[in-house]
Amino acid sequence: MSVEVQELPCREGLIGTLTLNSPTTLNALSEAMIAQLRNCLARWADDERICVVLIRGSDKTGFCSGSDLRELYQSITESKNNEAAFSIVRHEYELIYALRRFPKPVVALGHGLIMGSGLGLYSACRYRLLTPDAALATPAMSIGLFPGVGASWFLNRLPGRLGLFMGLTGAHLNVSDALRVGLADMALPDSNHQGLLSSLQAERWSGNRAADDSRLFRLLSQAETQDYPALTASQLELHERDIARLCAGSSLPEIVDQLLAVRNDSEWWQASVKTLKGGCPVSAWLIWNQLQKAQQMSLKDVFRMELAMAWECVRRPDLAEGIRARLIDRDQSPQWSFSRIRDVPDAVIDAHFLPVWDDQTDPMHLE
Repeated sequence: MSVEVQELPCREGLIGTLTLNSPTTLNALSEAMIAQLRNCLARWADDERICVVLIRGSDKTGFCSGSDLRELYQSITESKNNEAAFSIVRHEYELIYALRRFPKPVVALGHGLIMGSGLGLYSACRYRLLTPDAALATPAMSIGLFPGVGASWFLNRLPGRLGLFMGLTGAHLNVSDALRVGLADMALPDSNHQGLLSSLQAERWSGNRAADDSRLFRLLSQAETQDYPALTASQLELHERDIARLCAGSSLPEIVDQLLAVRNDSEWWQASVKTLKGGCPVSAWLIWNQLQKAQQMSLKDVFRMELAMAWECVRRPDLAEGIRARLIDRDQSPQWSFSRIRDVPDAVIDAHFLPVWDDQTDPMHLE
């Protein structure tokens, strides 16, 4: 099974564990995995025995590398009306939204790659733990997409326009970076997976959400944590002032020009700018607009907006072309529909923010 499900006994109550286990895809979320996760969470939400949920990746893989893009590509290229591809995306949005509103405490244990939809899954959890080898990123710009499944919500809450920078560049954050900006809550030693489970199983869980959440908070606060000075040095600490300065302003083309013009010998900076330079011009505008529009939106409306954006991306050629160039043919030379950011018409971008769904027309039926 691509998702291993366990219900572990405690001194009182049960812990539900969901372990992503698809080594060949680095735990990318396939349609089958999404269905497994959705069905299990729906069952546990109403199961009074389940008091806490833990989500992690198997030891052989990272947490989650994102969506299963090969599966999505096949759906896009083989479907004449794109409904099959859109169905995969819609179910993924339903999963992450349900996780954000899950009625019981959820712990995410992140290690290795946590990217794209994987970061959406991780960020939706109440308690976000990391091991020192973790790498977090939103690299959708490189495949003609945008950071989705709630990214508009959590990227907007990062300091100093870091959310815009992450979206445009796909910059990788290490564990120190994630802790620094609040994308993670605490760091655990690599060897502490089983220790954490043992501690959770030694507790008496009541089934009362508030009481169990308080007990879990205290338990995690007392857990063995990684010595912070021993963690990998933060890249953001070196670059965050430049990021805030360069990403300020009201003109996306000028911000992009400023970022590309910087002379910085840092490998981390060069890798980030390379993604920006080779990324999809339409995606750059989508990221710019989604972050601005989401500032005053509820979580529900953020998910509706992003799903509408995804629907248009599925219909347009850039997403399929980006996946082809990066993952299928691997020529790393996508032929985007527009070659420069300044060439993208407003009408193309505006089409991604329609329709404006409400409670009656919402295809996800969000509550």
